[in-house]
Amino acid sequence: MKKSTKKIAMILFIALMTAVLAACGNDSANENEAKSGTGEEGLKIAIVTSPSGVDDGSFNEDNYNGILSFIDKNPTATVKAVKEETGDPAAAVQAVADIVADYDVIVTPGFQFAGVSSIAVENPDKIFILNDSEPAPVDGQTDFDNIYAMNFAEQESGFFAGMAAALETKTNKVAVVNGIAYPSNVNYQFGFESGVNYANKVFGKNVELVELSGYAGTDVTGADVGGNYAGSFADEATGKVIGNALIKQGVDIIFPAAGGTGNGVFTAVKEAKDDVKVIGVDVDQYDDGTNGSENIVLTSAVKFMAMNIEKALNSVVDGSFKGGNVVLYADTDSTGFIKEEGRHQLSEDTLNKMNEAYELVKDGTIVPASNFNEHSPEKFPGL
Repeated sequence: MKKSTKKIAMILFIALMTAVLAACGNDSANENEAKSGTGEEGLKIAIVTSPSGVDDGSFNEDNYNGILSFIDKNPTATVKAVKEETGDPAAAVQAVADIVADYDVIVTPGFQFAGVSSIAVENPDKIFILNDSEPAPVDGQTDFDNIYAMNFAEQESGFFAGMAAALETKTNKVAVVNGIAYPSNVNYQFGFESGVNYANKVFGKNVELVELSGYAGTDVTGADVGGNYAGSFADEATGKVIGNALIKQGVDIIFPAAGGTGNGVFTAVKEAKDDVKVIGVDVDQYDDGTNGSENIVLTSAVKFMAMNIEKALNSVVDGSFKGGNVVLYADTDSTGFIKEEGRHQLSEDTLNKMNEAYELVKDGTIVPASNFNEHSPEKFPGL
């Protein structure tokens, strides 16, 4: 009887020590893991991002915030943030392949992750949530049961940025700065240009879109799309160079849709002696615009990504997850601009005009140009 009691005690002791060591090992091995609560093991999530990481204050961070919001409501779930250091599509896919065995769901924000479809085919028990990309075809297959690929109509958000810039500029010179001419980024550019052209025609403005020589973008088809492309989403130095050059040419409102590169534009504007403003991108960047007692952010053109990432994760745990490729528009409140009091500096007149235009975008009367919708910034429905 005593031997049995001792044996049970020893088993319990070993089990306890194993659990403690495992917990300590997890904490030390993963500095980027967010976890809440105890009890039954929850969903294991990984997010693999571009070099600017999950604290870029913009695109990646908003995706990450959607995961964190999910974890707040599902406290046994965990997330690991992985930063792919090059931005190269092949390296991005490899970064996912390196960790796929250890997670239930992998979130990949960015066009460079399109190739994860090949990994998804090899791992049908894993779920992939793509943002800003459709999965690359695999043997002619373009839809996958375990991939939910969400794209946003960036051209709609960009359109409102262009309207805001054209209606608020004092110099009648505005510009958009981009990172790499991936479709989502070209959408922002064409949408912005559409918005400026709309304000020029409908409201009698005469605003010029300024482009710098040497910075034109080439999209994924090899077409020249113009614009001001830095060639990277993580090059603050080049962002600042482009920002300063635009300011020197008289531009007083800049829309930096360029990820971490846009931070350099913010710096250029903050250091400018002239009254120059920026329009935030992807998320509400008003707090990033603080400049002493002033703020340089006019408004922000947003994609409500966190909300949609959280919805997708909820579908995984409630059993309603369905793979597919979707584009999210204003009709689902997934695109738009920041209009909340205290978070923008738009005049009442501008805000009224933009709210009216929002309803026209929402019902399809206005369809801004995008990279591949066969409209141009000079000719699109509603102009």
